[in-house]
Amino acid sequence: MAAPYACDPAASRGRRVREEESAFRSCFQRDRDRIIHATAFRRLKHKTQVFVEHEGDVYRTRLTHSIEVAQVARTIAGALGLNGELTEAVALAHDLGHTPFGHTGEDALDALMAPYGGFDHNAQTLRIVTSLERHYAAFDGLNLTWETLEGIAKHNGPVTGELPYALATYSAEHDLELATHASAEAQVAALSDDIAYTNHDLHDGLRAGLFTDADLEALPLLAPAYARVDADWPGLDPRRRRHEALRHVFGEMVGDVIETSQALLSDSGAETAADIRNLGRPVIRFSDSYWRDLQTIRAFLFRQMYRAPQVMDERARVTQVIDALFPHYMAHPSDLPDRWSAGTQGSTETARARLVADYIAGMTDRFALQEHQRLIGPLPAGLKPGPHT
Repeated sequence: MAAPYACDPAASRGRRVREEESAFRSCFQRDRDRIIHATAFRRLKHKTQVFVEHEGDVYRTRLTHSIEVAQVARTIAGALGLNGELTEAVALAHDLGHTPFGHTGEDALDALMAPYGGFDHNAQTLRIVTSLERHYAAFDGLNLTWETLEGIAKHNGPVTGELPYALATYSAEHDLELATHASAEAQVAALSDDIAYTNHDLHDGLRAGLFTDADLEALPLLAPAYARVDADWPGLDPRRRRHEALRHVFGEMVGDVIETSQALLSDSGAETAADIRNLGRPVIRFSDSYWRDLQTIRAFLFRQMYRAPQVMDERARVTQVIDALFPHYMAHPSDLPDRWSAGTQGSTETARARLVADYIAGMTDRFALQEHQRLIGPLPAGLKPGPHT
């Protein structure tokens, strides 16, 4: 049964371009389906999560990460009586705006775009779903509902102060009420992102040899999980032991968010989705004690994984790729595909920079490497372009 503060598709604020409703799918389900069929969503399978795409077939990519976020989000939304289709739509879309090479690529592109308004992957996601996906006859973008666009724009909380370029541009024409919190569904998507990446980065870091099971056994939440597995399954194969311990922590994270959020929602007095937006505080959270323990785990991951010497070396190499491609396209826009180079004709420098940023941001890891090799020359040592685009 839906909670009174859940987003109701029948009460949606609708789409910017009016369309006939489907006889078989709710408006939020159509949003989710359009996101899954988007070109930008398919590209996520060759975009970095932490490790560059060619480094191993079993490490997470942006696509597998997004699917895992959606799975967690559906579970939490269902337990809280929220709209699962809207929650899943926001979860699946949340990383569409990521550049090649993950946050490293974003940092490089943001620095290059500093004179032109900067670059932000979350704002870029909104730009993709409202403009850059161009397949439909009646509109640019995916023409998603207001609720899904709102969730994409501010699932991490209100957006105030100086807005990222893409958010400022779109919001001036279609108000997403950026100063308020998003729906409970979008808040679930945001917390599910935290749960998913914490869990899978522990898995991937172990697989990459950046730390050991013994290292994890010294951390809060993980120590009792390993002890429980040892008590229930003494002498278990190390890989199964690891999986069981991390699976237990994964389930605990989901359970803590559900239990904490149920209490917050009950105490909020919210009777509508609008009440959730106007509370002035989030209603989907970890408990304080669990959050403190997670911060210890994240600090460990930052030291041992995100700033590991081999990862930092890779960050430096892929930054060189972005740093070379951007000025090349700015100076030689004819090297862009025809559809893109046409947009640079007669444009201002800022407009050309924004177009070049859109193009580079849409690249997969392997395509960025191939373009560097084709247009500029040999890649930095240790990088390889992959077999195809």
